Amino acid sequence: MSKLGKKPIRIPEDTKVKIETGKLVLTGPKGSRELSINDKIFTATISNNNNLILKLIDKNEKSNVMWGTTRSKLNSAIIGVTTGHEKILELTGVGYRATLKGSILNLQLGFSHDTSYEIPKDIKLTVEKSTIIKIAGIDKELVGKTVSEIKRLKFIEPYKGKGIKERGQYVRRKEGKKK
Repeated sequence: MSKLGKKPIRIPEDTKVKIETGKLVLTGPKGSRELSINDKIFTATISNNNNLILKLIDKNEKSNVMWGTTRSKLNSAIIGVTTGHEKILELTGVGYRATLKGSILNLQLGFSHDTSYEIPKDIKLTVEKSTIIKIAGIDKELVGKTVSEIKRLKFIEPYKGKGIKERGQYVRRKEGKKK
């Protein structure tokens, strides 16, 4: 039995969940999403106290593993359409700046040229103080993917701590060369 899969998902009052064959349609204040679920393995029902319950049709080891994962994805989607997902990136270094030009994020990262990153269409990106980038969206996976692609443009180096990092990320610093 999956400990996570058994838990019901609370549906907020301002979010609507419509169950169709093989898919769920989630609508909330931030937008709407459509998720597909395997109706040969799972059944989804809404209880009287506004909870979404995901149940297994036949129990075996493979479907038990998928049960917790599917429940977690459904929970993330409900949170996404209700409040949204947000991550904050910080640029650390002398002359490191970010500017937004339409749907392109322009970054100055200490290279001889500017680095451009094209923003996906479902992501809302804002630049504050030219060193703080806020990435928001309703899809948790797409927000995380965008964050990792931007972080990959300039990794944090361990000696001076220059680069792009997430807010709250721990950077292990190394000691420099001794005489």
